[in-house]
Order: sequence, then structure tokens, then C-alpha cells
Amino acid sequence: MLIDGKWKSNWQPVQKADAEGRFIRQVSEFRNWITPDGRPGPTGEGGFAAEPGRYRLYVALICPWASRTLIARKLKGLDAMIPVSVVNPQLSDEGWRFGGAPGADEDPLFGASYMHEIYTRADPHYTGRATVPVLWDMKRDVMVNNESADIVRMFDTAFEGLVPSDHRLYPADLADQIDALNPRLYHMLNNGVYRAGFASSQGAYDEAVGEVFDMLDELETRLEGDFLFGDRLTETDIRAFVTLIRFDAAYYGLFKTNRRQIKDYPRLSAYMARILRLPGIRETVNMHHITRGYYSIKALNPTGIVPTGPAHIAELLG
Repeated sequence: MLIDGKWKSNWQPVQKADAEGRFIRQVSEFRNWITPDGRPGPTGEGGFAAEPGRYRLYVALICPWASRTLIARKLKGLDAMIPVSVVNPQLSDEGWRFGGAPGADEDPLFGASYMHEIYTRADPHYTGRATVPVLWDMKRDVMVNNESADIVRMFDTAFEGLVPSDHRLYPADLADQIDALNPRLYHMLNNGVYRAGFASSQGAYDEAVGEVFDMLDELETRLEGDFLFGDRLTETDIRAFVTLIRFDAAYYGLFKTNRRQIKDYPRLSAYMARILRLPGIRETVNMHHITRGYYSIKALNPTGIVPTGPAHIAELLG
């Protein structure tokens, strides 16, 4: 990680743990918002107006948080508006790096070798992990935001004057319901799989894995329509999908969340396939990057051997 702008130690999957061995995720620190006219958003400072070609999105295709932003970018028609740079899926001793693998890009802005160089460009004294996604302002040469939840919401509305859309990922009439489910979905499932995989005590693991399957059971029961809130896909569906599509291929084995696979849930399986068929979504899923990325985590897979399955996910992706 970076300490006062200097890389100090090899990358490790466990960022922090509490006294009971529970995995604790780092909180995002860059929280500015793009808005239609550059006024301040819910957090951070103003001055980030929606303009074509001004912003670049850095992502890892292995990462579910980054994939949320890619999906929002696709659904809102922002491909031409916001270019993307993809990092190498295999984590190095210095974290995310650029180039060196099929589908991984070199850094087009600064010729950086590692993502942590982008962070120290944003803040020369930054302390913490260099995470993705990152939204970068190429006009002001600053980092706008590195929190996926914020980026999804700004993509939903900030560029409406430039790229109109009839679809809302965070519609006002569902806002209260979305805000109620999102934190539970995050704690129990999205971050729950990581809490299980990176637990450093049996008790922490048992707690986490129990909540993972409690949420999967709840979602299976809830899914009576096409999506979690009926017939409209929202940001909550994106949050669920990015974990579901990785579950059988990575979390089930590597993270020890192996009570059941998603293929054992008929409604969740159909739901995952339904979302995957939406225009543009398939392009955001790269199972080669996902499996090679997760199985490159030395603390969980020291041999580096990447499994060839599961076959049903390969068939689903075509």
C-alpha cells in the first residue's frame, strides 16, 4: 500500500481486520461528483461539469465494484463520452498494473506502470490502497471519484443534457426501497463473499458465509418479476449481478462460499441470464480476466493454478 505517497509493502488481500478476524474494507476517499453544470454534488467540491471527452474511467474487469460503473456507462449510452482504461487482471506486488495481458491497456494519460502512480498524481501524500474504479478529470488533471456507488449515480443523471435516456437506475419513486436494500445487499452479499474469503478466524468466516446464503435465499424468494423491484432494472440489480456472475467461477471455491452455487437457485440463475442479455452487458464481463485475477491472489492460491470451469458459466457467456 501507499504510505505518504510511497509504496511500502507487497500487495495483500486483507486490508484490515477487527479483533475477531473480520475483514474490513477500505473507505473510498475521493468523493467529488460530475454534475450537469459543475455545481457541487452530494459530497466533495464543485467544478466538474459534464462535458464530452473530459473524463476517463479506470477499471479492472475482475473487480465487481469497477464492473458496476462499466455497466452503468453502457446502459446510459456513455461509451463515446467517457473512454475506459483496463488494468491487468493479475494483481502484482504493487497492486493493479497496466498492460502485460490480453485486454489490458497501457496507461494513455501518464504512461504509469501501476495504478498507485495515478493515486500519487492525485495526492502526492496519499496513504492507502490504490483501488479501482477511478474517474479522472483530464481537463483539470485530478481524480474526481473512486467510489463505485457514486460513479454509478453520476452516470445515471449528470450527462442527461448530452446523452438523453429514458431509463433511470435510481428512480425517485423507488429511491426509498433502493436505499433500504442496497446496504443489506452490500454487507451480506457483495462484501459478504470477501468477508468470508478473507476472514482470519473461524467465527468471522461462519458469520460471513451464513449471511451470504441468507441473502441469496432472500433474493431467490424475492424474484417474482424480472428484476428486484418489478419490471425495471435499477442500480440494485447491477449490484447483485456483478457478484452473481462471479460467484460460481470464483467465490464458490476460492472464497469458500461453497454451500451452493448460483446454478442451484433457479430464479437467480434466470435473473443473471436475463441481465446478461441486455444490450451491452455481455461486453462488461470477461471471465478470462475474472478467473485469472482472483486466482492470482497468492494468499488464497499460492500455486497460481487457474481452474478451467465451471462449464455452465462458459455456456452462459457463449
